[in-house]
Amino acid sequence: MRSRLLAGVPALLLLASLSACNDDDPEASDDTGTSSEGGTSCEYVETGGAARGVELPPATTDLSGEVPAVLHTSIGDLKITLDAEKAPCTVASFASLAEQGYYDGTSCHRQGNDPGFEFLQCGDPFYDPEAEQQDPAVGTGNPGYNIPDEIDGTETYEAGTIAMANTGAPNSGGGQFFIVFGDSQFPPSYTVWAHLDAEAVELVKKAAASGNDGSSRAGGGVPNTPVTFEGIDVG
Repeated sequence: MRSRLLAGVPALLLLASLSACNDDDPEASDDTGTSSEGGTSCEYVETGGAARGVELPPATTDLSGEVPAVLHTSIGDLKITLDAEKAPCTVASFASLAEQGYYDGTSCHRQGNDPGFEFLQCGDPFYDPEAEQQDPAVGTGNPGYNIPDEIDGTETYEAGTIAMANTGAPNSGGGQFFIVFGDSQFPPSYTVWAHLDAEAVELVKKAAASGNDGSSRAGGGVPNTPVTFEGIDVG
């Protein structure tokens, strides 16, 4: 597993390990294409070990272009735009998980505040900010399937970017993602699938300004100001 970003930047915000992938390490095909019906075909690979029981997204998505969405959170409503043109399968997966309530009640479990490394990592149902002792599986929560990478090497991670976390292996994204609140220097290894609007960026920056507890050996730690998802509206 790759463990570093760029020289001088703390080790990644990869998921610690996807427990569902430890044994067989299945890899999804990164081939997506246009079906005869005009939609985009997506090859999601089941891994088992879902943090919450959900169904696989449809194998074909008709989502395209820019799709509006709102993340209702404990720090306010975050308006975002999903990029179904660049990352149709990732967007379709997020929309499916949101509709099934996968993210409801989940909180961002990791935050980085160093310049060039400013992010919130979210989407792990195992994390409970109110628990006296965290589930040892925190950092590994996934929906029981992997998503094909949708990257072309030109990805950048300026403030407002939302991208998929992964284990460091190709096609290993699942349900976890990270919200970038300061221009960051990650390598083009993470599917960029959405962007916050300017007001949402400021809300995240305000919450993140309280820092983190420094508990992650890979850099950063648990946010001092919890960010909890109360619901998600897509479209």
